[in-house]
Amino acid sequence: MLELVAIESKCPEVSTMSQIDNNLKPLPSAVSVLIVDDEPGMRSFLNKALSKKFALVETAGSIEDAEQLRSRCHFDLLIVDIRLPGRSGIEWHEALDEQGRRSDVIFMTGYADLEVAIKALRAGASDFIMKPFHLEQMMSAVDRCIERRLLRRENLMLRREVSIGYSSTIIGSSEAMKSVKQVIERVAPTNAVVLIQGESGTGKELVARQLHLLSGRQGPFVPVNCGSIAPELLESELFGHTAGAFTGAKGNREGLFSFASGGTIFLDEIGEMPLKMQTALLRVLEQKAIRPVGSEKEVNIDVRVIAATNRTLVDEVEAGNFRRDLYYRLNVLDILIPPLRERPEDVVELTHHFTRQLAAELGVREVVWSHEDMVKLQQHEWPGNIRELRNMIERCILLGKPPAEYWKQQVKTESSASQGYPLDWPLKEVEKHHVTSVVDLHSGNKSAAARDLGVSRKTLDRKYKEWFDVSDDQEF
Repeated sequence: MLELVAIESKCPEVSTMSQIDNNLKPLPSAVSVLIVDDEPGMRSFLNKALSKKFALVETAGSIEDAEQLRSRCHFDLLIVDIRLPGRSGIEWHEALDEQGRRSDVIFMTGYADLEVAIKALRAGASDFIMKPFHLEQMMSAVDRCIERRLLRRENLMLRREVSIGYSSTIIGSSEAMKSVKQVIERVAPTNAVVLIQGESGTGKELVARQLHLLSGRQGPFVPVNCGSIAPELLESELFGHTAGAFTGAKGNREGLFSFASGGTIFLDEIGEMPLKMQTALLRVLEQKAIRPVGSEKEVNIDVRVIAATNRTLVDEVEAGNFRRDLYYRLNVLDILIPPLRERPEDVVELTHHFTRQLAAELGVREVVWSHEDMVKLQQHEWPGNIRELRNMIERCILLGKPPAEYWKQQVKTESSASQGYPLDWPLKEVEKHHVTSVVDLHSGNKSAAARDLGVSRKTLDRKYKEWFDVSDDQEF
C-alpha cells in the first residue's frame, strides 16, 4: 500500500479530464471533485490519483480560491482539510449548507482530535480521514460518497416520476400546445391508431406516453425505434420467432407486440421502416394478429399502436418510400407537434421547468436567468427543439456560464465547422485539424478543449503526442 506524504511538486491548478473508471458507476453528468488543502504536495498527490478515476478534478490552496472555483462550477464531492488559513474547513462547509450549496464532503486532518471529528460528522461530513493515510482509505471513502450520492439521485428521480402528473408532464401554455393537449385528452381514451408528427426533439415520445397514461390500458408502454434496429432483425423483434426460424434462433421468443399485450406499442421513426416490414405491419393493423417468424399460426393481440415520424410521410409516399395504404391506416388520428421556434412563449416556461428539474437532479442551486438571457433564448431558432434547450440549460448549470457565453462558443464552433475540409484529406488529417482548431479556440487550454470535444484530457494529450511527438507534460 502507498502512504501519502507531503511531496513538494508543481501541479497545474486547472481542470483535468480523465476517463471514468469502469468500476465506478458514473453520475448522469460528469463527476466533479474539488480538493482544498494548503499543502501543495497533498493537492498534487490527490489530484493525480483522483484524475485517473473522475472526469473533473480541481484543487485550491485556500478557502478563497475554493470559493472562486465554486462560483464557476458545481462540485459533486469536496475533499477538504479542516485546518486552513483564516477559516476552518468545517466552518466553510456549514456556510455552504446554509446557502443551499449541497456537496458531499470528506474532511482530512493531521491532528488526532476526537472532538473535532465529532464536530465534522455533525456538520454533515460524509467521511473523516486522519493524515497520514493510505490511498486505499481515501479511494474507499470517495467511492462510498459517490455511491450514496447516486442512490439519493436515483431515489429523487423515482419520486419525481411517481409524483409526476399530466399537467406537469407536457410543458407549454402557447395556443399551439393547448391545442395539442386538447387533442390528447380527446383521443387518449379510444383504441384508435395515432400518428404523431414533428421535428426531432419536439417531444413525440412524451406525447405518446401521455396518450398511454390517459388511455386506461393496464399493459405496458413499449417504445420501439424503427430506425435503430437492423432491417433483417426488425420482424423478429416486433413479432417474435420460433426455435430454428433462422440461424441462431435456439428457442421460441416473444416479440415486442406480444410484450405490449394490453398496453401500447410506440413505433418511433416509422418512416425508417423498410417496405417489406410496412406490408407486415399493415396486416397486423387490419387483422389485429401477429405471426412469429417461423410459425404458421397467427396470434391475436390486444395492443394499441401509436406511430411517430420526423419526416413528411405524404412526401415519402409520393417518392415511393412509404406505402400509401399504410399511411392512410396510420393516419386515423394525427397529432402535429409544432417546433419550438414557432412557440417562443413556451421557451420561458420550459426553461424554468428544466432549471428546477436539473438543479434538483444535480444537487445545485437553481440558476437565476436574467431578462436578457430569456430574450436570447426566445430569439434562438432551436433546430434541436426541446432536446437542444434542455442540453443547453444543463451545460450552463454545470459550467456556470450564462447563455451569452454558450452562444458565443456555438458560433465559433459552427463557424469552424462550416469551413469544411478537402475531400481528398485522410480521416486522420481531418481529426487533427478539427481537434487543434478547438484547442486554438480555447487559447491553448487543452482541458477546456477536451470538455468541448467530449474526450478526456488524457486522450487529448495522447493525440498531441502522436501528432507532434511531444512529451506528456508539454503544454500548448
